Amino acid sequence: MKIVVIGGTGLIGSKLVGKLNEQGHEAVAASPDTGVNTLTGEGLAEVLRGASVVVDVSNSPSFEDEAAMDFFRTSTTHLLEAEARAGVAHHVALSVVGTERLQGSGYLRAKEVQEQLIKASGIPYSIVHATQFFEFMKEMADAATEGDTVHLAPVRIRPVYSDDLAADVGRTAVGDPVNDVVEVAGPDEFQLDQLIREVLAAKKDPREVVADPGATYFGAELEETSLLPGPGAHITGTAFADWLVEHP
Repeated sequence: MKIVVIGGTGLIGSKLVGKLNEQGHEAVAASPDTGVNTLTGEGLAEVLRGASVVVDVSNSPSFEDEAAMDFFRTSTTHLLEAEARAGVAHHVALSVVGTERLQGSGYLRAKEVQEQLIKASGIPYSIVHATQFFEFMKEMADAATEGDTVHLAPVRIRPVYSDDLAADVGRTAVGDPVNDVVEVAGPDEFQLDQLIREVLAAKKDPREVVADPGATYFGAELEETSLLPGPGAHITGTAFADWLVEHP
């Protein structure tokens, strides 16, 4: 089966391409680095020729509100139009647990637009909602830093290892379209401020982490369960503590 991975040279995409090829599929990494640009449409017709499945794990190069909206709206529109012409039978997209609840964030408003375009396209689809990656903890701390203090809401979170997530996205890609959202989360539940406190301590980062109920998450206000998946989520296997030991 030919599976085109949009964003296939990034963190999740490169892992996904490797896993799918190991399983005997023809997985093709598509990104500007390989001559495929979803913002302009360049290279889409060629790379989608003969593809059964497209997996979109691409991301906006900017988290700024307008830039993210332009990226997801334009790139998704071009991609879905090209898939319709190529006869692609399954569109898989990676998105974020809680997208529909976190619309105070411009980035997540853009992800919601992406999802709505997919649902309205007529192409059979599966949308994978993932919790935050282990590898993204430092960026979360940086985004919440004021001076030498990190302000984070004391809410619950179940981060996920990117390798485990790539495996789940791969299983979704080779399965039948669900025409719905599936959720993926890690095995351990933390309080967000405590999690980041542990990460910074492991990295010997001197910043102080403060539990601030008013702190936002990339612009969105949070309730206690805003970042958690529902009861039907697939729970992955790699524990955060084990990953942290191996990736200090």
